[in-house]
Amino acid sequence: MNTIADCRIIRIPTQSLPQGSLTPIEGGQTIPFEIARVFYLYDVPVDSSRGGHAHRALQQLVACVLGSFDMIVDDGTDRRSFTLRRADEALYIPAGIWGELVNFSSGAVCFTLASMHYEESDYIRDYEDFKRYRQ
Repeated sequence: MNTIADCRIIRIPTQSLPQGSLTPIEGGQTIPFEIARVFYLYDVPVDSSRGGHAHRALQQLVACVLGSFDMIVDDGTDRRSFTLRRADEALYIPAGIWGELVNFSSGAVCFTLASMHYEESDYIRDYEDFKRYRQ
């Protein structure tokens, strides 16, 4: 089963030109899974949190394309926090890891790539259930 040691920042190759920067993400190449779903969070109040769940099978890549926020990952034993604030860096989160997004700056935009389409049965939304799942 995955641990927080499997969560890692992936540096996404960027082309910086006088006309602006381009950061392409290719499923199975730039990131370790094929992309099935893309979503983004925005207009999150500064004192709010998002996430607060784990996935049984889904893998994610979470990036901050504007502003900043912290991503807390937890494997039921250890916790670690990553600050995301660069559009060319993203946090890889494998299956079986609890995640929570906190400390949103004003105007922050979180961009997430997922390995599966939305499937409610893949979610673990209660932390005590998550700890039992990890045992």
